[in-house]
Amino acid sequence: METLFAVLVGILFSAAIYLMLSKQSVRVLLGIALLGNAVNLLLFTSGRLTREVPPIIAARLDVLPGNTANPLPQALILTAIVISFSFFAFLLVLTYRAFQELGTDNTDEMRLAEPKNEPLPPTGY
Repeated sequence: METLFAVLVGILFSAAIYLMLSKQSVRVLLGIALLGNAVNLLLFTSGRLTREVPPIIAARLDVLPGNTANPLPQALILTAIVISFSFFAFLLVLTYRAFQELGTDNTDEMRLAEPKNEPLPPTGY
């Protein structure tokens, strides 16, 4: 099962990087959201996918038994979900506001700081 999740994490990472390299800001926004989900799934997979024993330490033990799920990745995922959702909401509002002001979501056309009569900088080498 971990192999399937590892392949899925790889696909999500590659799709997120592909979307973040786009010139449209909405695609970049979706790529960032997909990247957050890929990281959450990676953390979830690193904590072992077992249902045998819940991560509760019994009264007579000092440490968890070896066949339990690791609770630390689960706590990290809960924190990462809240942070990624708030970051996504901020970027969504920022993208919408930039579209309202500039009338485009193409990042090449969002060049307000550059002079209008000057030639554009090189886009490649």
